[in-house]
Amino acid sequence: MPEFVTFGETMAVFVPESIGSLRYSKTFSLEMAGAESNTAIGIAKLGHTSGWISALGCDELGDYVISAIRAEGVDTSCVLRDEKHRTGLMIKQFSAAETEVFYYRDKSAASFFGAENISYEYLKNTKIIHLTGITPVLSENCMDAVATIADFAKKYNILLSFDANIRKKLWKGKDYSEMISKLLFTSDIALLGLDEAELLLKIKNPEEIIRCLLSQGVKMIALKDGANGAIVANKDNCFKISPQRCKPIDPIGAGDGFNAGFLAGVLEKRDLKTCGTMGAIAGAMATETKGDVTGYPSKKRMEQRLLNEEKIYR
Repeated sequence: MPEFVTFGETMAVFVPESIGSLRYSKTFSLEMAGAESNTAIGIAKLGHTSGWISALGCDELGDYVISAIRAEGVDTSCVLRDEKHRTGLMIKQFSAAETEVFYYRDKSAASFFGAENISYEYLKNTKIIHLTGITPVLSENCMDAVATIADFAKKYNILLSFDANIRKKLWKGKDYSEMISKLLFTSDIALLGLDEAELLLKIKNPEEIIRCLLSQGVKMIALKDGANGAIVANKDNCFKISPQRCKPIDPIGAGDGFNAGFLAGVLEKRDLKTCGTMGAIAGAMATETKGDVTGYPSKKRMEQRLLNEEKIYR
């Protein structure tokens, strides 16, 4: 069984080859995007076994997504292929200032995945189960599946990792803060941005955020702050993790890369500060290429960065 298992939707993505409004874009490349599968890929690249649970349509886009994820070394044996519903789709739009996304994921195959579709034998022997705040807002089915998996992790003493990963576009005017906060408090490993902590906990001060989460029983915390680095903490220690050097091209996927580096450190039983540094390295390297996962480091590259060893390319 994989050491790491995650559950969530991955979409096919059309990426324009030009900058500007989509109406003027003539050519697109096909990619994929999903916070959970991104993290699973990052874990696999770092030398650990990982699995991804979801549903895809029985369509060409679904074939593409599952093939691409499997090619990165992630186990997809528990991915459901749904003959009645399509694979979710996302389209990106670039400007000089930002990347905007348009979702076409209503009534997608993944949104119909429910607790009855979970393979509990598959989950029972894993070391970390990773969930995000994206999946439960997709549908009632997904919300039930996420809650069921979280309860299963607690019952079998499996480390539960949770990234708040707030996507306001998916909330559609509803407020899911209470539900996501509850999942955050249930987790053993809480991963969230400082801005997300302020929204969910109504707290700005990092020390107070950490105290709040620890008081709820969270064992490990990573507060991500983008280019400013991160803060990692447990009941015994708290460390400021400096941002890693990088030449950023595209920030998409950096947060999931941080998660992969941090959780790989946990799997390897590294000390808290090293886990945080591994997260920072993977997150920084994710920004140096286009695409969510193309910049994620291998195990060898991670060790080189941890040891401050520079590779000579010519």
